[in-house]
Amino acid sequence: MMTDIEIANQAEMKPIKEIAEKIGLGEDDIEQYGKYKAKISLPVQAHPDKKHKLVLVTSINPTPAGEGKSTVLVGLGDAMNQLGHQTVIAMREPSMGPVFGIKGGATGGGYSQVVPMEDINLHFTGDLHALTSANNTLAALIDNYIMRDNKLNLDPRRIIWKRVEDVNDRALRNIMTGLGGIMQGVPRETGFDITAASELMAILCLSTDLMDLKKRVGKIVVGYTYDKKPVTVAEMGFADAITILLKDAIKPNLVQTLDHTPTIIHGGPFANIAHGCNSVLATKTAMQLADYTVTESGFGADLGAEKFMDIKRRVLGKNPDAVVIVATVRALEYNGGATLEDLKGENLPQLKEGMANLNRHIKNMQRFGVPLVVAVNHFATDTDAEIKMIEDNCKELGVNVVKVDAWAKGGAGTHDLAEEVVRLADQDSEFHELYELEDTPEDKVRTVATKIYGAKDVVFSRKAQKQLKQFADLGWNNMPVCIAKTQYSFTDDQTRLGAPEDFTFHIREFVPKLGAGFIVALSGNMMTMPGLSKVPAAVNMTIDENRKITGLF
Repeated sequence: MMTDIEIANQAEMKPIKEIAEKIGLGEDDIEQYGKYKAKISLPVQAHPDKKHKLVLVTSINPTPAGEGKSTVLVGLGDAMNQLGHQTVIAMREPSMGPVFGIKGGATGGGYSQVVPMEDINLHFTGDLHALTSANNTLAALIDNYIMRDNKLNLDPRRIIWKRVEDVNDRALRNIMTGLGGIMQGVPRETGFDITAASELMAILCLSTDLMDLKKRVGKIVVGYTYDKKPVTVAEMGFADAITILLKDAIKPNLVQTLDHTPTIIHGGPFANIAHGCNSVLATKTAMQLADYTVTESGFGADLGAEKFMDIKRRVLGKNPDAVVIVATVRALEYNGGATLEDLKGENLPQLKEGMANLNRHIKNMQRFGVPLVVAVNHFATDTDAEIKMIEDNCKELGVNVVKVDAWAKGGAGTHDLAEEVVRLADQDSEFHELYELEDTPEDKVRTVATKIYGAKDVVFSRKAQKQLKQFADLGWNNMPVCIAKTQYSFTDDQTRLGAPEDFTFHIREFVPKLGAGFIVALSGNMMTMPGLSKVPAAVNMTIDENRKITGLF
């Protein structure tokens, strides 16, 4: 059996100009990065004759067994085009942290991939590097500001802006800067986040154009004065400089699938520690050019899909017309107590137990009022009895189940799902808000935790309670909340699988992200800079004299 990269290496890609032409983009509408990648020049003229339907692909809670959400997403886009429904895929950009760590890339797999796979999963068009540079330029400007005249009386102890890197580097979580003498700066405690969790990443993904990006950059709160008043980038005079560094990164990237489906990849915030959705500009551009846009949200529906509905959707101005929840037999069995070794055989008792995880995700998505379907990503070890158990279970909830074979067959293995998605997306639906923006941050967190996660209560640390009072005094209440929590569980404890009930959810602190337009609530021991595993993926990567890469998935 060939690996993902071996399959990708055999692909016959079309020149990106031809892919652009398929969706009505001419040479003046794209800026080529080599033969097979391009930036899309903005703004894009909308095609009024298109249906502009939006399909959101999400999943159950991820497990070490893997769910293949991106693989199903790509296969679905290919299948819809094969069936004559003009479709554009909109995906997130991979971060090199997971690529060289353990999670892997974000371009799908098998015969449902986006190519050129190596380029996309590594440096691509440089968007994440531009974000890293802009973020760290702002950090350097802040340090220089407090070393010089510091006219705004910014307190070095209360600076909340951190540096970032696009790698998993736990050694940089907590550091000291400014050591070595008076000319080396003002000594202070700080740290690094991963680029995908940065506020600039969120701003890039939620901006509607370059001037909106500049406005959002200006709203960033970098810290507080000695008398505890917030200081913004605009007040320090750095908004234009940071925006200049992102003038090209804001443009969405155009590539293709193995079946030549146009794919727009742009922005890559993690869903466990950020809002987990590709850029508004990427999704909006795709919708302007096609009848159907198939997009994704990060990790499980409790994280990515909830944040799509409550954060991105408000800026996008468009509700999903259909939702696909990706599940696998083995992931459900793992949630039901099976070990990884057990997953090689049939495990009906564990599957029945693990179905509670899928059911909670289904009910959560039904709460928003959007039509949905469950896609079972098929593996060779699945049995007919296991598939039937999932179908019977979902039938009781009024949801259809479609078996998908996207990895092995690409779009051809995803036709049934495509037909069901088109049927659902063409129905009328009435979207329901989970919470109102006028609710307090405390109430918003409590709503998400109790109604989506299934918690009985939320406990806020003393620090979080003080911050809630401060935010209210500053008028920061009317924004969505972005809860940072483990992706593996509905709780803030990654070991509690399935669908736990009667648990308490813990918030340790809040971080204001005024530029992004939301308040981050950090739960449990969630880190904004991941670490590498004992045996990172980097160990298995090789490159030869012909520049051929192996071991990249």
